[in-house]
Amino acid sequence: MGYEAKAERYDKMTYHKAGRSGLRLPAISLGLWHQFGDAYSSENARSMLRAAFDAGIVHFDLANNYGPPPGSAEEMLGRMLKTDFAPYRDELIISTKAGYDMWKGPYGNGGSKKHLTASLNQSLKRLGLDYVDLFYSHRPDPETPLEETMEALADFVSQGKALYVGLSNYSPEETERAAELLHQLGVRLAIHQTQYSMFHRDPEKGLLDVLDKKGAGCIAFAPLAQGLLTTKYVSGIPETSRAKDANSPFLQTEHITERAVNKAQRLNKIAKERGQSLPQMALSWLLKDARMTSVLIGASRPQQIEENVQALQSADFSNEELSAIEFILSEKNEGE
Repeated sequence: MGYEAKAERYDKMTYHKAGRSGLRLPAISLGLWHQFGDAYSSENARSMLRAAFDAGIVHFDLANNYGPPPGSAEEMLGRMLKTDFAPYRDELIISTKAGYDMWKGPYGNGGSKKHLTASLNQSLKRLGLDYVDLFYSHRPDPETPLEETMEALADFVSQGKALYVGLSNYSPEETERAAELLHQLGVRLAIHQTQYSMFHRDPEKGLLDVLDKKGAGCIAFAPLAQGLLTTKYVSGIPETSRAKDANSPFLQTEHITERAVNKAQRLNKIAKERGQSLPQMALSWLLKDARMTSVLIGASRPQQIEENVQALQSADFSNEELSAIEFILSEKNEGE
């Protein structure tokens, strides 16, 4: 059956500029880290992509090694760009990345011009696209001069293979230097993708300030702390949880501490008083900061996407709510 996107898809989504660039992203973006490779149901993936786009989520985020197996998430999206989203390509923001392990040999990862160029060319082939809207250096490479990595990103823009470029997992100092190098090459740093949630607040220790100074946006991955900021673990670890799998790249059992569960329970109470679920409140809490461009959610079924998007319909936080949340999250309260 053919797909026709909902006419009202833009009615409830909000869109934020990435810093001082012309790039606009939905407040909530969809990450294809898992559930979108060959190991998963293509029909469920199709349903999630359709649900996301129908809700105004125009940004689909990938990396070269997303799957499993590596590369298969891009291949899957490439097929669906042809079968479902071909009429809507110019409404979409497709992003991908390179830097982590992808193939064997000395050029299978890192930030060299060789790896980044080969990887982007492979990604474009898998996606069936002439260009991606946004390309990231997935991580800093201590064995490659930062100048070389930024030269590669600037080349992609000049070649038309990427419209915008970004960084992921860079420190505040590395980010500031990278932004300066790109500026010298005539290219703007559009955005930084970083881990950020109520339970992981490192970006507040300088990164957000650097991005604001350099006119770049910020998009948070793992905004629900890989499930800790959902109701899934409030009563302990479910038998079906992936945390029980020692080989899983997801949240591990040792991270589901009594203290984390206690905090989630108390945050959940505030969320209910606000008329939100805990994940909805966790997303709203991140987006209250004007420096945040978007939050990057993962999902295993369409209903999760639809629920998360409803976070945008809630009222702003009161000072009392913010104080109560901060007290729960603060170090002074961790011993309780």
